[in-house]
Amino acid sequence: MFITAQFDSGNIEVIEANSVDNIQLAIRKDNQSDFYQWFHFKLYGEPGVEHVMTITNAGTSAYPDGWKDYGAVASYDRENWFRVPTEYNGKELVIRFAPDQESVYFAYFTPYSYERHQDLVQWAQQSIECQHVLLGQTLDGRDMNLLVIGEPDDHKKAIWITARQHPGESMAEWFVEGLLSRLLDDEDGTARRLLEDNVFYVVPNMNPDGSVRGHLRTNAVGVNLNREWAEPSLERSPEVYLVLQAMAASGVDLYLDIHGDENLPYNFLAGSEGIPSYTEQMDKLGEQFKQTLLNITPEFQTKFGYEVDKPGEANLTVASNAVAERFNCLAFTLEMPFKDNADLPDADFGWSANRSQQLGADVLSAIYSIAKNLRD
Repeated sequence: MFITAQFDSGNIEVIEANSVDNIQLAIRKDNQSDFYQWFHFKLYGEPGVEHVMTITNAGTSAYPDGWKDYGAVASYDRENWFRVPTEYNGKELVIRFAPDQESVYFAYFTPYSYERHQDLVQWAQQSIECQHVLLGQTLDGRDMNLLVIGEPDDHKKAIWITARQHPGESMAEWFVEGLLSRLLDDEDGTARRLLEDNVFYVVPNMNPDGSVRGHLRTNAVGVNLNREWAEPSLERSPEVYLVLQAMAASGVDLYLDIHGDENLPYNFLAGSEGIPSYTEQMDKLGEQFKQTLLNITPEFQTKFGYEVDKPGEANLTVASNAVAERFNCLAFTLEMPFKDNADLPDADFGWSANRSQQLGADVLSAIYSIAKNLRD
């Protein structure tokens, strides 16, 4: 028996692994940070024998409520991921599994590898509609990639989509993959019509360093990027700094920041109602956007979500608030679950990469419903 996390986005520390019924593990903290919750490791074991893996520090993780009603995901081939029996006793997370094969991967959610990220960017640039822009480098020297879809023109509206500011929220990049697959389909009428009057600016991964390092929430130096949008710097948060520069050059008419929520088993939107310049037009468009999503997919709901900020009390270091205020535009944070969609549960897979991709494609229809009215 052997356990390793020495690979892209790997995260686990082995405390004890002498017997299959008492494997003691711990999640490693993000570098220079106290955040931790993401895990991703590989077990070499005996097929047909139940292995009992205990994550000993689950109770003091960033979001301990996230373990309630949660099931870890596993895969033999790193393509197909399924939920496995998982228990949380208030202090420890216990995964029980009898593998069918000699080795199996476990993760907090279906990983989206840096290799796949690079493939996605290169695939997208094959489209005549897509321009691949290198914004700069991260602190670890990785590329900050921007995909510009559509021909920029002053009369066209600028629609910005960023994903995975928090690297452990890998469902966000699966969402973007689904959205791009539809947006770059030249036989999709919604995509074709949208690109007549709009340009999409898509950052598939805002935090490639944290993604590769196996972080939950921060970049290479322990900075939470979604608290850097008021005053980003090249020293602490070049990812945000570079994207804001590009936003300033293009303008922003609609902004979606894609995330995952550890605690809530639902898909939902968090708006920017608390910014000082919030308007009735923003509210009207936002309600239309939500209603369209409600009409086209049962995966979305509006009953559960974050508490709405009171007028003037928005945190302007958060991306959606900061962008809405600076560019006087409609902006949302879109959240997906790590667990399952409680409104439409799937015992075998829970909320998954495939469902994230489909939601990304569906959101394009919601964007279409309001695009013509994004400018007064």
